[in-house]
Order: sequence, then C-alpha cells, then structure tokens
Amino acid sequence: MSFAADRAPARDAGARPEPALAWVHARGALDVSAPRVMAIVNVTPDSFFDGGNLLAPETDDPSVSVAARLCRTYRQQGADILDVGGESTRPGATPVAPDVELRRVLPVIRGLMADADLAGVPISVDTRHASVAAAAMAAGAAIINDVSGLADPEMARVAADSGAGLVIGHLRGEPATMMREIRFERVLVEVAAELGRAVERALRAGVAADRIAVDPGIGFGKTAEHSAALVGASDYLMRETGCPVLIGASRKAFLSVVGGRPRPVEERLVGSVVAAVMAALGGAAVVRVHDVAATAEALRVAWAIRTASAAARDEAEEVERGRW
Repeated sequence: MSFAADRAPARDAGARPEPALAWVHARGALDVSAPRVMAIVNVTPDSFFDGGNLLAPETDDPSVSVAARLCRTYRQQGADILDVGGESTRPGATPVAPDVELRRVLPVIRGLMADADLAGVPISVDTRHASVAAAAMAAGAAIINDVSGLADPEMARVAADSGAGLVIGHLRGEPATMMREIRFERVLVEVAAELGRAVERALRAGVAADRIAVDPGIGFGKTAEHSAALVGASDYLMRETGCPVLIGASRKAFLSVVGGRPRPVEERLVGSVVAAVMAALGGAAVVRVHDVAATAEALRVAWAIRTASAAARDEAEEVERGRW
C-alpha cells in the first residue's frame, strides 16, 4: 500500500473526476502517486526565512552561481521541483513590481536551465504576475506557482498558452493586508469552494485539467488553527477540486502556535518536517519546503513504515480469515 492508495475515495456520479496520478507540466509529467518535494529558491531580500541569500547586497542582481550550487544540493537531497520566486508573499510584505521580479528570477531560471546537473528537473516560477510568468516560461520554466488564485486576469491564459503546470493558491486579498481581517465559518469547505471556482476559471481559459494543482494557502489569511486543519485535509481538497494538492507549511508561524511554544523561524525545523509528513499522509501530492534533506528523509521513512505495516496487517487479516 502507498499513500496514494487512500487518496481517492469513490465519488458520486456527475462529480469532478478523480485527479490522475501524473501532474503534467510544460516539460513532461511528474508522477504524484507518491508525494513529491518542491524546493524553495527565494531570490528575494525579504523572505521570512532565507531572504537575501541569493541576492547581492542592496541590489536586485542575483548570484546565479550560488543559486545553481544550492539547487544542485537540493536535487541531490531529493528535490523533485525547484520553485524560484522573486517576490516575498509573507504577511505584511511590500509588493514588488514585475520588472524588479523579472530582474531577480530570469537570470536564475536561465542559469538553472543551462546546468547539466539539473537537466530534467522541472523549474517552477513563484509569481502573481502574468507578465513574469510568461517571461519565465519562455526562459524554460515548466510550472507557474500562483499564490494569489489567478488574481491577475491574464494568468490562466499564460498558463494555457505555454502549456505550464499551474498551481492555484488560495488567498483572500493581498499579502500586505491578508492577516488584518480573517473570516471563515467553515474553513475547509470555503477554501475548497473558492479553489474550485478558480480551477473552473483556469479550465475555461484553456488550461488542461491534468496540468492544474491547488494549494490551500497555509498561513495566507488564516489563523494557526485554520492552517493546521488545512495541512491534513488534502484528500478532501482533492476530491472537491479534482486536482492534486500542494501544501506549503515550511517554517511558517502557525507551527510555533500549534506546537505550544513560541519559536523563531530558525527553530521550526521539527514542526516543518512533521507538517510535511502529515500533509503527505493526508493526501498531498507535493510539499513545498526549505529543508529538503530532512523532509525527503522523513517522507521516505514514513512511506516505508506505512508500506510495511500495511503489508503486515494484510497478512494478519489473512490469518484471521483462515481461522474462520
């Protein structure tokens, strides 16, 4: 038995079809019958955990060689996707103009595409702007990761025209203001419904169903309790939207709250890894993380335990049936 075996309960006739076990993108397809690891590559000065690591001081000129070295390490550690972003979307973040975002991400994407050691690894561009997405796809990206849920009316068209894999995130409002007024009566039901409507917009724009994934937006305009509930609910979100689910809980503040002890971002590794494993057990197809090595190892161990225990239970049930 694998994690995927429990992901797709039967649905009523007429409901959205179950998602396929392959997520198609512009440069191929990713088997998501097992959870995949998306490595975060922040080309920003102000991301909440690793901002400034890939930018020269006080400039928007990225260090392409450092980024390539980091991504080679991520690949060796088990990353399946490299997610390159040039705008921080942490709560309260200052918006970044598309031209600045492009100066940050395009050299990195081109550098990664030229690196023989990274051949075949799909590159995702983390952006809310259709113009940035279009340029990134032209430079070689395979996936568009849009945390805003298609707030840019041109984003779905860009995804359709480029053949991109598309991650549709859940976000009410803007990152700068999203935490000021949080209102949900039934967070899982509402997030699923809003993601479902965004998926329908993408389909109408011509994005193929097997290219769409959804992200419930952990920490994006949600309380810690909301985020905790969503981390483990990918099976429900997948059923309701018909799409594989990406969970990005890495190093986020809610981990400190639900863990019962305030911790700075540097001390949230354990919580991040636990959240990734819980997300996978809950049906997530992709987990987006900063800590690739620890997460990939934890997922391998969780998979091995689940597989072995399932086989042992099957054997035990056979013995029990034989007694009767």
